[in-house]
Amino acid sequence: MTKKIGLLSAVGRGGRFVLNRHGFRSLAVRTAAGTLHAYDARGPGHLPTIVMLHGLGSAATAFGPLLIRMLPQAGRLVAPDLPGHGFSGTWSGRLTPERLFGAVSELLDAVVGERMVLVGSSLGGALALRYALERPERLAALALVSPAGARTTPREWEELRDVFKIDSAAEARQLLARLYHRTPWYVAALAPGLRDIMKGAAVRDVMGAATLDDLPTPDSLGALAMPILLLWGQSERLLPASSLAYFRRHLPEHAVIEEPEGFGHSPHFDDPTRLAARLIAFAKSVRA
Repeated sequence: MTKKIGLLSAVGRGGRFVLNRHGFRSLAVRTAAGTLHAYDARGPGHLPTIVMLHGLGSAATAFGPLLIRMLPQAGRLVAPDLPGHGFSGTWSGRLTPERLFGAVSELLDAVVGERMVLVGSSLGGALALRYALERPERLAALALVSPAGARTTPREWEELRDVFKIDSAAEARQLLARLYHRTPWYVAALAPGLRDIMKGAAVRDVMGAATLDDLPTPDSLGALAMPILLLWGQSERLLPASSLAYFRRHLPEHAVIEEPEGFGHSPHFDDPTRLAARLIAFAKSVRA
């Protein structure tokens, strides 16, 4: 299990307890990058299975309020922790983007046998895009929430990488402030724990090894055939505006791109009720 200390660790453990009480089982799935943790719950609805992929330095538990709001209408919800994140285990060797994607693919293949609506947030969006490109037959639809994965300029790429080089609680507070539509009062208390996560091997390995060449090409994005929803909050302050422009240019014409007011980089924090309603409506519009 990834070691985190202080308030952020307590929040994670408390969030898992709440999710377990709401019917979300904790699974342990062996992959080539170690044992991964995932939440799995069945709901009363008849929608396609919805899978949620979180961002760099975050965890599936962060989706807790969102998942709880979605469950009453969902058929099945699955939310894994990436390697070295949340309650997933550690690994041997370096966690490159290739190994990261391989581990996520192994987990999805092992846990989800049916076609799914794959939802990716931030780094999870980049992973979801790649999975959609390599395994399109596995997806009923693709939803992207402030996704990484756009090919930016080299300068923007380096500036983004620098954002995740966190060595102090003050830098962690600055990063936290960029995740929200309105920064909540308690972020200062979470900053030390986030600093420790961002200094950990999982984040440093992935960001150290990632290059622009790891990202999908414009032609490959345009070939995606499944239904696509992209949400990019008007208060996005982490990813460059050119990323949204890139997706507008290169995703296929049938992709629905929305810029909701009141959403920042992490709308599952800003307004989980409204995000849950939009994702459920999207899932209702597609066929399993």
